[in-house]
Amino acid sequence: IGSMIMAAVNSDPQTGLAAEASGQSVQFISFTIDDDEYGVDIMAVREIKGWTGVTALPNQPDYMRGVLNLRGVIVPIYDMRRRFGMERSEPTPMHVVIIVAVRERIIGLLVDRVSDIVTTDSAEIRPVPQVDRVIDARYLTGLVTIEDRMIAVLELDELFQDEIANPTSNAALAEPARQ
Repeated sequence: IGSMIMAAVNSDPQTGLAAEASGQSVQFISFTIDDDEYGVDIMAVREIKGWTGVTALPNQPDYMRGVLNLRGVIVPIYDMRRRFGMERSEPTPMHVVIIVAVRERIIGLLVDRVSDIVTTDSAEIRPVPQVDRVIDARYLTGLVTIEDRMIAVLELDELFQDEIANPTSNAALAEPARQ
């Protein structure tokens, strides 16, 4: 998967998702939490790695699992189950961390598993209907149906807006590790 996420893509200004230079195709990495499938812009993804232990930090939101040292950079890891109001993940070797860039910050998303790299036409991204749901609509770019799967495409800037706006109140700012 690592080599696939480094595909040459540009950002589509209409959807904000990665788009191939030749047209209106968009690409994202899909992942699961429970039976639900989500996607993030492929251009935001820096790395996908297996779960390893993290160092917990005091006085953090319950969805912030801790930090890990990723080649000299301290990266905060967020439990996406808890972020979406579900029970806390009990990570196993099958869980993965998707390392993403949100604006100029690097963060990790703890998810159950990565599903696929999805390429679709930007016109296929549907708006989020106005109904009661676990995740706030402002956190979603839209919904995509691929065969028999519905994928909710996340808007990472909105989802982690508080963490980015107040990096000193939590560990949202990835910093070089002190040696």
